[in-house]
Amino acid sequence: MNILFISAYVPSRIRVRSYSFIKALARRGHQITLVCGATTDDSAAIDELQQICHRVVAVEVSKSQMIANALRALPGELPFQAALSSGPPLLGAVQYEVMNHQYDVAHIEHLRAAALSAALQGLPTVLDAVDSISLLFERAFRHNPGFKSRAMALLDLARTRRYEANYTIRYDQVLVSSPEDAWALRELTRFADGEVALDTLHVVANGVDLDYFQPQSVERLPETLVFSGKMSYHANSAAALFLAQEIMPLVWAQRPDVKLTIAGSAPPREIQALSTDPRIAVTGYVADLRPHLAQATLAVTPLRYGVGIQNKVLEAMAMATPVVAARQVTQALQTQENCDLLLAQEAPEYAHAILALLDDTSLRLLLGRAGRRYVERYHNWDSAAAHLETLYTAAMGAPAHPVATPPAALPVDEKMLEVGSARPLVSAS
Repeated sequence: MNILFISAYVPSRIRVRSYSFIKALARRGHQITLVCGATTDDSAAIDELQQICHRVVAVEVSKSQMIANALRALPGELPFQAALSSGPPLLGAVQYEVMNHQYDVAHIEHLRAAALSAALQGLPTVLDAVDSISLLFERAFRHNPGFKSRAMALLDLARTRRYEANYTIRYDQVLVSSPEDAWALRELTRFADGEVALDTLHVVANGVDLDYFQPQSVERLPETLVFSGKMSYHANSAAALFLAQEIMPLVWAQRPDVKLTIAGSAPPREIQALSTDPRIAVTGYVADLRPHLAQATLAVTPLRYGVGIQNKVLEAMAMATPVVAARQVTQALQTQENCDLLLAQEAPEYAHAILALLDDTSLRLLLGRAGRRYVERYHNWDSAAAHLETLYTAAMGAPAHPVATPPAALPVDEKMLEVGSARPLVSAS
């Protein structure tokens, strides 16, 4: 198939779902043109994608432009998440592709790019919503300790609910990463119009790059915990604070020398401040997470809230690193408690599980091996891509949706839309 893949950001090993879908689809013989938003920091990721895709069209979208897009959406009902990247630069790039090239199907990644469907002019479209963002906002409002995160979640919650309720009307096929997210979208659809298009809403679970993330023959550091994830994501930063401020003091009361590594890009100030304790290392961005997972005694994922599949859990399991995770994590998995990983909810439970693993080498080995077997069985990207292919075929055979009207005569400088071997970073001036 000739696939137009649309994303508000550059797919990468950090934004792993879209990146892995592109890799798996290309490996299976499909031709992919990627249109994505980008910043000047994305050069390396764009260069890598050019080796995988037929073409990459990367459109620079600045923070000031995203703010302007959100302000333009303020009087209407478009969610701010969807508005951030829906201005003329990306819309124009998508419209240019549709008008000048022949595609079989469009793949839209996440709510952040959902409004770009206005430029698709009736092209069969699959939306990978990934998660129910309204469900995430509800949980952030209830459980995030930061006032700013709660306020932002509340501000966009009603708009997001209304938009997600119409996913199955707007797009030919819709997929999410977990059964819980599918349930949330079905409930919104029922509330909106009393009908649920069960045949167009699907669960396609995340996979793991099993060749990249695999057990390594290195000695694990003694009494070393790791928590990984993009720290600019509010659910991850809330989990890191919970781990450092509430769980670790209970662990240190029994084992004062235990060390904690918080590994992930863009940690906010409150996370960076944790490194004033010499037992806590805050790495910031790391190009390769594997050494941290391979050397850690165990991985801890103490999420207070979240949605979808937690890649950080799957990656640790793939490297045979024993995992202690939030109970809610397993709502998107098929794991068995105390066999594939240990589960906890409150700080004393986490501390008890961590101390039990630190005290028991045999249990750590058993959990590590079981975790690797689990991801090999249930989380393969090629299997996920095969499922995605069936959804593309279904979208191509679906009755045509009403064509959304894009802004008229979007200004697109064809000379700036470079394609082929050169890196096509488009200036959105």
